[in-house]
Amino acid sequence: MIIQGNDPYTSPSFSLGNRLLRALWGAVWLLLFRPSPRPFHAWRRLLLRLFGAQLGKHVNVYPNVKIWAPWQLTIGNKVGIADGVTLYNMAQITIGDYCVVSQGAHLCAGSHDIDSGNFQLIAKPIELEKNVWVCAEAFVGLGVTIAEGCVLGARAVVVKKITEPWSVWAGNPAVKKKIRNKRVM
Repeated sequence: MIIQGNDPYTSPSFSLGNRLLRALWGAVWLLLFRPSPRPFHAWRRLLLRLFGAQLGKHVNVYPNVKIWAPWQLTIGNKVGIADGVTLYNMAQITIGDYCVVSQGAHLCAGSHDIDSGNFQLIAKPIELEKNVWVCAEAFVGLGVTIAEGCVLGARAVVVKKITEPWSVWAGNPAVKKKIRNKRVM
């Protein structure tokens, strides 16, 4: 999807088809998604599905959620994505069942290779396993998987995989604070 070896100062990093589809999605987001009333979750689910998002049952995506590419988004059942969340999914973002992504959180699946001569754009998938809570204004970087049942505290920053299920993480960089009581859904 990302054009390799280009000069980002004079040429695009994505194909024309990708850029046109994102422009169309941007117009739909601006005119139909964002201004929709808060309780119109079914309407926003429909728009996301029309653009290729795979959504489970009872998914609530609020109107001020910014989604870069719905066709690279998979969300499980009974998931809430709060206002102000950014899903910068240059690569696939997968959010498991019973997850909550709180206000202002940022899941960023794209960056640049700072050591390449052309500052090469890179992207790696993000996965939130089941029962994960990403608290307000937390940041999840590219290539990160967060294990089942984890809580990422408010304004925490995660740039490496969290493999210990049912743990609580906070800080910048995020460090483990405790083990959470397991709750079965």
